[in-house]
Amino acid sequence: VCFKLSLFLEMFAISSLFGDTVDDYCGSILDKFDDVNFNEPISFLQRLTEDMEYGDLLTRAAECATVEESLTYLSAIAVSSYATTSCRTSKPFNPLLGETFEYDRTDDMGWRSFAEQVSHHPPVSALHVEHDNWIYYQDFSMTSKFRGKYLQVFPIGTTHFIVKSTGHHYTWNKVCTTVHNIIVGKLWVDQSGEILVKEHKTGASARVKFHPYSYFSRETPRRVTGSVLSPDGSPKFELQGTWDSSMSCAEVLSSEGDNWDTAEHQTRWVKNTPLEDSDKIYNFTAMAVTLNEPDEEVAPTDARRRPDQRLMEEQKFPAANNMKLTLEEAQRTRRRAREAKIAAEGPSAKYVPKWFAKRECEITGEEIWRFTDEYWQCKQSQTWDRCPSLYMDDEQEEDAT
Repeated sequence: VCFKLSLFLEMFAISSLFGDTVDDYCGSILDKFDDVNFNEPISFLQRLTEDMEYGDLLTRAAECATVEESLTYLSAIAVSSYATTSCRTSKPFNPLLGETFEYDRTDDMGWRSFAEQVSHHPPVSALHVEHDNWIYYQDFSMTSKFRGKYLQVFPIGTTHFIVKSTGHHYTWNKVCTTVHNIIVGKLWVDQSGEILVKEHKTGASARVKFHPYSYFSRETPRRVTGSVLSPDGSPKFELQGTWDSSMSCAEVLSSEGDNWDTAEHQTRWVKNTPLEDSDKIYNFTAMAVTLNEPDEEVAPTDARRRPDQRLMEEQKFPAANNMKLTLEEAQRTRRRAREAKIAAEGPSAKYVPKWFAKRECEITGEEIWRFTDEYWQCKQSQTWDRCPSLYMDDEQEEDAT
């Protein structure tokens, strides 16, 4: 039972941020298992970047004539980020503190993204995406509750989207993920709760409800419903769909209480067709299979350079597991040294992220991690002196494996 619980915490994508908490549950029992057998060969920073698989929805939202119409596209991309959780059960690699990941799709999609693991205790990942007409950013952490037969994961953090041409600033949250049968039976995932997408300049908003699955209900599983409201609270669009396949909207022509007369529904998002034989490659999407392509110009800390991840991709599982344990032990050694330095020198010796800085959001008042806009300049000049040494050179890799 203890192993299956901890295994699940390792396997499920969002809960990959638990890190050493798994050891707190189960101690050395995990040492008897090759952890990478339950991984997929990408880092959680790469998995977080997959929220941008349908990034074209953001571009469409920025081009809309009204805020209310923009909210239909933003509601769709907020829902789309859950599309793969129904079939992706292998866990990504836990990011090391200071690990990064860049993904430049400027040529074909018009945007580029950058992510960094900015904290290890508690684990926090920060993501920044930029386009000529918009900016998207979020930081992500989580809490969880184990309730015997199921585990609930509660995301912490706010997603921000700013349209440069209008100054419209949108925010939204993530919903609760529940994993069932973590002790007995086949694991299955459900989403529940409500996403509030709000535009802070006008006050217009959208609410999207994720309906929890019920064995006794005849309703469509994984159903989402919602509405877009004008600043005065009147309904402008009806929203409906399923979080694992598609979403549509219909303009509200007239309303009286809960009775709405709507136009015909229009599709806002449809899940991309799975790759052929995707079940043999971790159910990766067309975007996911590109995330680990080698690039010699990225930072030394980029997830593509993780030797354990690369070895796993090459199906060298024993070597990958040995390397993973080596990298994790090196991180623990760095942490102990840092804690000793903090004890001797004070808070000034604490770890400082290299590409993000904590600031207060002028809209929400929350403390958030904001991109410092220095990474791409450093990449252009190949100036990486600020990067910590997380991985190994070829000779060290050979010794470790």
